[in-house]
Amino acid sequence: MTERFISSTLNKKNKTQDNKLRPLKFMNFPGQIKVKERLELYVEAAKGRKEPLGHLLLSGPPGLGKTTLAYIIANEKGANIKTTSGPIIDKPGDLAGLLTSLTDGDILFIDEIHRLNTTVEEYLYSAMEDFFIDIILEQGPGSRSVRLNLPHFTLMGATTRQGMLSAPLRSRFGLSCRLDYYDAPELQQIVERSAGILNIDIEPGGASEIAGRCRGTPRIANNLLCWTRDYAQVKSNNIVSSENASLALEMLNIDENGLDEMDNRILEAIIHNFNGGPVGLKNISVSVSEDEGTIEEVYEPFLIQEGFMVRTPKGRAATPKAWRKLGLSSKHVQTDR
Repeated sequence: MTERFISSTLNKKNKTQDNKLRPLKFMNFPGQIKVKERLELYVEAAKGRKEPLGHLLLSGPPGLGKTTLAYIIANEKGANIKTTSGPIIDKPGDLAGLLTSLTDGDILFIDEIHRLNTTVEEYLYSAMEDFFIDIILEQGPGSRSVRLNLPHFTLMGATTRQGMLSAPLRSRFGLSCRLDYYDAPELQQIVERSAGILNIDIEPGGASEIAGRCRGTPRIANNLLCWTRDYAQVKSNNIVSSENASLALEMLNIDENGLDEMDNRILEAIIHNFNGGPVGLKNISVSVSEDEGTIEEVYEPFLIQEGFMVRTPKGRAATPKAWRKLGLSSKHVQTDR
């Protein structure tokens, strides 16, 4: 059976680059081995019973493949999928319109589900458990409630902030899977597969160079692949070699550890301005002129995962690995403070 693309009736999009690179079979999805095993079993069991899938929550940092897995699950199950996102569903009526347009076995995929309006979220409780919602018509003394029966659908949610989901909503998902950052060999597979789809002439060394600098994230890997293709086209012979990839990524200030300019500025601020820490997030934010939330959500997770920074009760601190990266000893003490 050849791969096919499943179109959302809510979001009619052209076949963008992301769509072209998105696999629709578990066998073509590199990495996340344990998560894939659970999901394959989950889908196979539902198919064997000829029942709709149970509700499913996918969580993890952005760019790791939550949406891709949703489409793979729908494709492998043979179910229709409709996609939307949490902030778009503003009123209970919006949710009612979505749910009543589904049929038995359909999948409703809500991206960034932690950003759902609280009122809308409460309507989901009865929809997920008992497949009905009660809608209040009109207001005041003449208000009345109308019960809408729903088909047996599957709610699939994706979130980058699982802790922001309320306990009642989180407990209604039958299966919860967290995606983690990828390792370099898995990312090299992804880069080489994407290069084949996009007809990019790439050498194993070039793919390895990109895989080692993309912060463990397939989305970033694909973006860097396209950038290195452009570099090779203009500066070289259209071949993404190890040397071309390295030079292309240096133009973006991405070093051999995958750290970009802001990552390095954060480490330099902690070490040079605050003697390695611990230091509060607000002070770091002021030092590098970047929003606290952006530092905490975008830069800090990778720095911690790679061992350059730690969180302590008193604040953030640079590790000996960060000191060595800047060519300093962790015993170094500033004398001008």
